[in-house]
Amino acid sequence: MIARVSLEIALRKEFDYSIPAELAGQIEVGSRVQVPFGPRKILGVVTAVTEESGHANLKPILKVIGAQTLVTPKVLKLARWIGEYYCCAPETALKSVLPEAVRKEDASWRERLFVRALPVSGELPKLAKRQQEVWNIIEERRELPLAELLELTKTTAATIRKLEDRGLVSIANEISERDPYAKETILPTQNIVLNPAQAVALEKIKAAMDARVSPTPRSQLPTATFLLHGVTGSGKTEIYLQAIAHALEKGQGAIVLVPEIALTPQTVERFKARFSSGKLQTLVAVLHSHLSAGERHDEWHKIRQGRARIVIGARSAIFAPVEPLGLVIVDEEHESTYKQEEAPRYHARDVAVMRGQMENAVVVLGSATPSLESFYNCQKGKFALLELPERVDDQKMPRTRVVDMRQTVRDGKGTPIFSPQLKEAITQRLEKGEQTILFLNRRGYSTSLMCPKCGYVCECPNCSISLTYHRVEQKLACHICGHNARVPNVCPNEKCKNPAIRFAGTGTQKVEDILRKLFPHARIQRMDADVMKKKDDYRRVLGEFRHGKIDILIGTQMIAKGLHFPNVTLVGIIYADSALHQPDFRAGERTFQLLTQVAGRAGRGDIEGEVFVQAFTPFHPAIQYARRHDFNGFFEQELEFRKQLNYPPFSRVALLTLKGRNEEKVKFSAEHFKRELEEKMPALKNFIFGPAPAPLLRAENFYRYQLMLRTAAMSALSRELAQIVQSLTLPDDVTLAVDIDPVNLS
Repeated sequence: MIARVSLEIALRKEFDYSIPAELAGQIEVGSRVQVPFGPRKILGVVTAVTEESGHANLKPILKVIGAQTLVTPKVLKLARWIGEYYCCAPETALKSVLPEAVRKEDASWRERLFVRALPVSGELPKLAKRQQEVWNIIEERRELPLAELLELTKTTAATIRKLEDRGLVSIANEISERDPYAKETILPTQNIVLNPAQAVALEKIKAAMDARVSPTPRSQLPTATFLLHGVTGSGKTEIYLQAIAHALEKGQGAIVLVPEIALTPQTVERFKARFSSGKLQTLVAVLHSHLSAGERHDEWHKIRQGRARIVIGARSAIFAPVEPLGLVIVDEEHESTYKQEEAPRYHARDVAVMRGQMENAVVVLGSATPSLESFYNCQKGKFALLELPERVDDQKMPRTRVVDMRQTVRDGKGTPIFSPQLKEAITQRLEKGEQTILFLNRRGYSTSLMCPKCGYVCECPNCSISLTYHRVEQKLACHICGHNARVPNVCPNEKCKNPAIRFAGTGTQKVEDILRKLFPHARIQRMDADVMKKKDDYRRVLGEFRHGKIDILIGTQMIAKGLHFPNVTLVGIIYADSALHQPDFRAGERTFQLLTQVAGRAGRGDIEGEVFVQAFTPFHPAIQYARRHDFNGFFEQELEFRKQLNYPPFSRVALLTLKGRNEEKVKFSAEHFKRELEEKMPALKNFIFGPAPAPLLRAENFYRYQLMLRTAAMSALSRELAQIVQSLTLPDDVTLAVDIDPVNLS
């Protein structure tokens, strides 16, 4: 027998190996194997098993990694599609579907010594006082890890061994699963009665799931994909829970994607509470980057073994080996964090839709502010639209007030961070014992350090960007490459040396600092990438906020969506229009989505919420439509803008970025590449734009130039583009990155 193997090195080619007799029966499609490759031993995945090969003198497979196939045939098929569509090497796509913690040759379960009470026949032998105390704990617990027992009893292993000698306990190695939520206390919950709009949405989802297990020909089935458009607080999560219950009743599993790790603890708690007991009881696995390697290994294998039938996680969780898969949910489907920034540059939402089609599963995309592409797909009939226009329990949408910050400028002192209106609103909430969320999508203390005399700005030596001042650490930092520098006492310009160099702009650190001065008795906590460094920080801070131990929570976009805290009655958005002026056609859409999502954190309890939006361009359509919670109005005007310029969803875009350390060489290579594209794809000659410097020209000491391609049929373009890229000759120090359907043009 012959195995065709995809190696872990990106050669865009599979290799045939013979299957030794001693490994026959152990190898099948999806098996992880070690094979010889020249003088090296390399890991790979079996993609096919055949009777014969077109090559002679095949080398044998050396060994099989793991007792179970790691890549299911269905996920293997999905990885092939990702490689083709996103224009990357198949090996790169295949590596992305397996967590590194699972791919490693030495990855395994953790074994620990466990102490177990044995049945006692007759009278208990006479024990010393200390032994008796230890035995009482063992008898009560029946089984527990040796290390935990030693900690509980403050004794030594020798004491436990004496109990083993008396025949009272056994001490043996057992697998100890690393569960990131093992210490959480989960209280079971029951289904909540749905309002009419929720009930209609759920029934349509369930009907689609039922149709997919019926003998109806696939071509006659209605769409697999639903867009659940519900205002913030409309009860989308309850629909997810009851739809998953329906999948479990049919013996199927489900995948739930969330865009931010900050959302995971709250989401996991709600799902574990619903499925921790009862006839639909199942393990809920969690997959995201803040787990330890061991936790990721164990969570993944719980899924592969079929013990965890619900998976919750960030974008890579879409590859979880759930079988059979009945339902995929993509919450906050509009979020750009679903897009992978390195090869393969897949979009988890689009991969979810494709996986649903391949595995005949229902896909539900949920959002209060859907992406224009998804909403347009509903108009075109590709997706089915489900609407939840009201909040649950007749809760009112928060009142939104837009504050024109141009009117708050103080003579000689510039613009304050807090408008008088927002400051007064915070004071009132503190007096009433209610909670406040303040949002600013900039971390650090100040966004730049500049000299008012000569205009010098402290910039990153590696990137075309100013350094951000971090006051707590007393450093200047680049948020692109991570470069750090000390804070100068005088202007670094040798011809100036002005000691009055000053900070400009505002970050979350500065907001926190000023808040503590304005409200010295308030309990204040900041949530951004600078303070959320440990894997349990999210859970700890959000738990404290939920239990009323924090009065004011300041944060970046990690607090902007999905969080449900009934006592939050005030949301303040600082510099609401800061993202409007970025060189990206999606700037207005992103601003509308962010403002709507942040505003939706207010008034989710019995008290009506209030939102203050501070802006210097208060009459911009994105801000005004967000103030009125008017998605349809925003969609119509934004769609017209996109249509006039032929931007997505009216076209599809591929962004080609060339980078290198020599700017002239990169620019020349980009121009050469454009000529190649025009020659080999003449039909697209008028739809190739550039080359032009990237909005961020230099990043991590690399200069970057871009070409943009627009097309109506991306699949065909991807195939053609892949062939051109493979045959393209570039200088050794210039590289090319292909981004299909980019969400960020910088």
